[in-house]
Amino acid sequence: MDDSVDIDFDESNDENQIQTDPTLNIEEQYKKGLFRVVYQYNTFFIPQIISMIGSNSVLNLQPEYQRRLRWDNKRKSLLIESLLLNIPVPPLFFYEKDMAIYEVMDGQQRLTTVNDFYNNAFRLTGLSILGQLDGLFYKDLHPIFKKGLDRAALSVNVLLLESEEKEKDPYQIRRYVFERINTGGIALNNQEIRNSLYSSEFNNTLLEISRENIFTACWDIPPYDQKQEYDSPERKRNTLYKNMYDCQLILRFFALINEINIRGSMKSILDRCMQDNLHTSREECLKMKDIYLHCLQTATRIFGDHPFNINVENKRKKNSAPLYDAIMVALYKNKDNVDNLVRNSKTISFALDALLLTEDGYDLFVGRGNTAANIKDRIRKITTLFSNIQ
Repeated sequence: MDDSVDIDFDESNDENQIQTDPTLNIEEQYKKGLFRVVYQYNTFFIPQIISMIGSNSVLNLQPEYQRRLRWDNKRKSLLIESLLLNIPVPPLFFYEKDMAIYEVMDGQQRLTTVNDFYNNAFRLTGLSILGQLDGLFYKDLHPIFKKGLDRAALSVNVLLLESEEKEKDPYQIRRYVFERINTGGIALNNQEIRNSLYSSEFNNTLLEISRENIFTACWDIPPYDQKQEYDSPERKRNTLYKNMYDCQLILRFFALINEINIRGSMKSILDRCMQDNLHTSREECLKMKDIYLHCLQTATRIFGDHPFNINVENKRKKNSAPLYDAIMVALYKNKDNVDNLVRNSKTISFALDALLLTEDGYDLFVGRGNTAANIKDRIRKITTLFSNIQ
């Protein structure tokens, strides 16, 4: 974890179970297929894959679909070499969103690599066996190699629509399977899984906000550079960025501004928010983005460039997610009193420092976990502090 951040991004998994029928014993449930995933095994030639990717109505392959860390050209090239040599490649996993309409659950990097190479987006490099092809685009290949790629195939496990017919929550079975297959043996955290499963305008908005300079500055994340497609080496080394914890922070704001949603584990709170906003329109998402940035700007006007800093065990100040939650939600609740709060910024800062110097106050923001009761208590404390400013 980044030394400048005092935060636990772990989320309880206690609620991540497939719902079963309590009226049936385990044997009866198994016979009825309540635990079974319905899937089929397909094989697609590379040209078929390229055609499916080209038709967004058939295969949903989005640049942000899974984790942020992308393959470098050497790793991409080795995949192309494997296909040329007919070396088996691990199967892909698709989810059948509708009849013959698919979303990628696992394998986005492989699909993107193949599509990019066919579109001459990168040169081959670092090949271990076909080294003479290094430096070549697809267009430069001898026809015999192009034919070899056209004959190559990728195997696909398709999670069928029937898997969800018995499920009340249409995303539950997808989440369960996704967590089991994961990607490349590297476990995804909960926010990366949300980013994969809940593709929507709302999810795109979280990503957009995470690139804003005011946000990256508050959390000491290297700034977004559009020329580098925001995957600069500095950003990839940043803990908050590479693990998508930046997006989790933004999601927390939208999940916690509605007190009714603050129940259960932090994981369930955040999952619910993603599900509730699956169909939120682009227009509404832009309004939500403005609200968030307005609250963040107000926080910097009151507390400075690092508004969520907190002294931890008498060491240097660190960013605190619990303090962030409370300040941002309290500012949202006091959005009609912003000018008065800014005018009294020194008074507020002194009052907050005094609160954090008390044993109970420090324990609330540093020592306690993210239970629903603790979250509500933190928000209540800061909201009251703001409301008392005349």
